[in-house]
Amino acid sequence: MKTANIPATNQQFTIGKIVCLARNYAEHARELGNETPAAPVLFMKPASSVIGDGETVRIPAYSQECHYEVELAVLIGKQCRAVSADNAMDCVAGYGTAIDMTLRDVQNALKAKGLPWEIAKGFDSACPLSDFVPASAVADPHNLQLLLSVNGVKRQDGCSSDMINRLPQIIAHISAIFTLEPGDVILTGTPAGVGQVVAGDVMEAEIEGVARLTIKVQ
Repeated sequence: MKTANIPATNQQFTIGKIVCLARNYAEHARELGNETPAAPVLFMKPASSVIGDGETVRIPAYSQECHYEVELAVLIGKQCRAVSADNAMDCVAGYGTAIDMTLRDVQNALKAKGLPWEIAKGFDSACPLSDFVPASAVADPHNLQLLLSVNGVKRQDGCSSDMINRLPQIIAHISAIFTLEPGDVILTGTPAGVGQVVAGDVMEAEIEGVARLTIKVQ
């Protein structure tokens, strides 16, 4: 059983579904050759994909191209269904740092065939996730610097202000499709600069004022 922890408040949630946004930063969409979407593009990861700080991403044998994507993670603290954008932020319990690991070769091959690509996103260890800080500790979740380095070399440096869809709209949109429950996590997209990691690499991801992750690759 995977848990999401808010140490400052001694709260602990059992992680439920992990709902992720694709192409929520325009520069990232462009670097992958994708159009900027008119509405949020959603996919999901299972709770079994979560690993914590200091743990190891294990690249599956069926992939030769594993990419990192640093993201702001949003922890849901109470049930919300078809919530309005005006009330959506009341559902947020905390914020964390995540790395959305993606098997890019597998994803591209499946997309080319018009097939779902969950196996490129939901494999074991595909969701490194930090502990969370209380929502009240983050003055503006739309003004946070997202950083990721590989072996000490900076690869991603972006700001959540560049998100195409903002958190109230994201939560309202998702909750109109899936009822969001305590322990659910939303990954809100990644800035430009994604790239490949291989066995032996060490990733460091940080969202300033939120959390830091150090993750090995095997």
